[in-house]
Amino acid sequence: MNKCIFLDRDGVLNRDKVDYVYKKEDHIILPGVVDALHNFKSAGYRLVIITNQSGIAKGLYTAADVMICYDLLQEACGGIIDGIYYASYHPDYNSECLTRKPYTLMFEKAIAKFDIDTAQSWMVGDKERDLVPARKLGIRTVHLQCDSHKYDADLTVFSLLEASEKILA
Repeated sequence: MNKCIFLDRDGVLNRDKVDYVYKKEDHIILPGVVDALHNFKSAGYRLVIITNQSGIAKGLYTAADVMICYDLLQEACGGIIDGIYYASYHPDYNSECLTRKPYTLMFEKAIAKFDIDTAQSWMVGDKERDLVPARKLGIRTVHLQCDSHKYDADLTVFSLLEASEKILA
């Protein structure tokens, strides 16, 4: 079985914006992210992005826009990310969906595809909804604190690079 670092996208890998990140020029990778991803990969972790992308349901952007941003990140880190799962739903615009965090289906799909051992894995997120499904599945959690909110997590850090240093210590 494989160990995995599950990663939220906006606010963890790239700078978040109130009105969504879907344009190339707005996709700004946060400092230390590329180094952190390489640290995890060198330690034998799979890297999987798990992200809600409700802007698709709202008609603000498309799945192709999400993949353009993913490709930019892959290019920056040398293609070491193993996969991306995104939920294109929002309960106010279409049906509620079990893939959308805080539900667990995106995680479950990745766990099955990559033969993930949840006990050896971590989820890094900046919101409570990122951490809830991980806890339900026995995945340890890292809260990347970018504001004054504090969430129940196994670790709290201020950057993905700090998360990699603490997890790998």
